[in-house]
Amino acid sequence: MRVLLSTWGSRGDVEPLAGLAVRLRELGADARVCAPPDEEFAALLARAGVPLVPLGPTVRSVVAGTKRPTAEDAFRLAAELVAARFDTLTAAAEGCDALLATGLMPAGARDVAEKLGIRYVCACFHTVGLPSRHFPPGRRPGTPSPQEETDNRVLWEQDAQRVNALYGEALNSHRAAIGLPPVDNVRDYVFTDQPWLAADATLWPSKGLTDLDVVQTGAWILPDDRPLPQELEAFLDAGAPPVYVGFGSMASHAPKDIARAAIEASRALGRRVLLARGWADLALIDDADDCFVVGEVNQQALFRRVAAVVHHGGAGTTTTAARAGAPQVLVPQIADQPRWAARVAELGIGAAHEGPTATFDSLSAALRTALTPETRTRARAVADTIRTDGATVAAKLLLDAVNRERPPGSA
Repeated sequence: MRVLLSTWGSRGDVEPLAGLAVRLRELGADARVCAPPDEEFAALLARAGVPLVPLGPTVRSVVAGTKRPTAEDAFRLAAELVAARFDTLTAAAEGCDALLATGLMPAGARDVAEKLGIRYVCACFHTVGLPSRHFPPGRRPGTPSPQEETDNRVLWEQDAQRVNALYGEALNSHRAAIGLPPVDNVRDYVFTDQPWLAADATLWPSKGLTDLDVVQTGAWILPDDRPLPQELEAFLDAGAPPVYVGFGSMASHAPKDIARAAIEASRALGRRVLLARGWADLALIDDADDCFVVGEVNQQALFRRVAAVVHHGGAGTTTTAARAGAPQVLVPQIADQPRWAARVAELGIGAAHEGPTATFDSLSAALRTALTPETRTRARAVADTIRTDGATVAAKLLLDAVNRERPPGSA
């Protein structure tokens, strides 16, 4: 059996597919991944032994500029990704039994699967963006008033129009070229009525968050057994556990002067700092020996040895820190990140920073909450509830679905 996994997005969109591909391979399937051709993604997939088929432009070339992408950039990228999916996925999915797509609005993936007559699955790492009439986007679930339900239907209709404006023309042009009829609602067509949710149920419960029939598998985790660099080990052994500060692929979105604010706030609380360079190229503010800067490392091992994790609130980092039992401070910037921050605070395993701009005072207050013994105890307790078999669950579901659809006697 052959399975093609496709994504375009940050490391948090790529690494879960590597974890799923590894489990599919262990279950006897041939799995490969279409993903952005960024060097670090290629290295990640190579470490997992998963073939990479380059898809679209590098993510870093799009998001790592000094300015945030504009509306014009978004329209240009949408058309480019649709074209790339029709081209790349059509070739890569030849002879495959299933195509699973995730990442930035994967318009074009289901169309290729439809043309080839193979199984299609849309997967998400959160429910932000999935249709719901029950509560307004960005608000916690509750009991909405009739007016709120009416208002929210309007919001979701507007969201569908926004997606159509971005992707509709390019998508339907490519569909026509391969003999497929046009799609009226791109968003709903891409998501399907039964998307998969690759998120832990403790960290992101899905009940009441969408009208769709979501299949929640748990997070797709790629095990990492790499040792930490010797210099990092030496820093960790030289004193009390440090505060980790990292904003991953948040380049143009990383808070201004976040390194200085985090270092000074941590020092004021008597803590050392471990600064992750990331795509924002965070740097130390002096040469004092209470701070250390790292590049890409094994976070699964590292987070077990830090006092707290200060980060942007991406799905991958939040889950990794939660699994490690590390208290967290989330400084959310975009998309799903505010919801992850709210959930971490709700669970009592960390603090949600108010707004995207971090200062010495605001970070100090959040760190005080995260560094209490009560938060540490709660974080360790919640860590025991985080499931680690999500990739296995998803792999078996996918293979079972394909096998049920195969004609009797087929290979």
